[in-house]
Amino acid sequence: MKRSEALLLYLIGTIGQITIVCIAVYLLRRSGMTVDYTSLPGLAAIAVGGISSALWGLITSIRYRRSTFKTILLDLFRIKQSYRNYLLMILFLILDFIPVAFGGRIAVSAWYLPILMFFKHIAFGGIEEIGWRYFFQPVLEERINYVLATIITFLAWGIWHFLYFFIEGTICDIDVLPFLIGLLTNCFILSALYTKTKNLWLCVMTHSLINVCSQLLTDGNTYVSYVCKVLIVAVAIVIVFCDKKNTMDETTG
Repeated sequence: MKRSEALLLYLIGTIGQITIVCIAVYLLRRSGMTVDYTSLPGLAAIAVGGISSALWGLITSIRYRRSTFKTILLDLFRIKQSYRNYLLMILFLILDFIPVAFGGRIAVSAWYLPILMFFKHIAFGGIEEIGWRYFFQPVLEERINYVLATIITFLAWGIWHFLYFFIEGTICDIDVLPFLIGLLTNCFILSALYTKTKNLWLCVMTHSLINVCSQLLTDGNTYVSYVCKVLIVAVAIVIVFCDKKNTMDETTG
């Protein structure tokens, strides 16, 4: 399969599947049915729509890279790795949520809540990385530079998210501009992690932790937040640039 065909198949499959679910949800709601987290049809729609990026990432990886389901599954749970990779993840998380220390608050009603949320967000969030970071962006980077590939991934991922929010029934609650800025920042975090570590699990884990922290750590100084986001993007670009330079030096050496 050609690169362009694989990328197109992924986008058509991922966006197409979640769009079909959106249409079904719209029709069901028009008929008077409740379709959200509180109903069985809603949970089914959220599951089918939410799995789209992981499913088509799996399909296209197998067809384009000649990967196997077993290989991808092992990559998904390849937890054992260098402590430096985990430290890099922690650095990004600190930079992302340090603004909470400036006038923010921590909303944790029970000690076990973050643990439950972490596993929930792996299933409803983290596995998206099979599509976006494991397949889509690395294949884009076979032809274009890292920054442009990250922006294209951000645009596609953003469209996917708004469709998903419609299915959830939470789209009216989204503050669009802060959400998009945060999503772009997350794109740089996750793509830099994958480029540096080549580890899918680390992206899945980080994605889940970002979702958990976004719900439990709220408010904070807006100006500090934007400074930190700019710093995150800069750090991500430097990490990727240095990694690719080292790879090129090793190849030519």
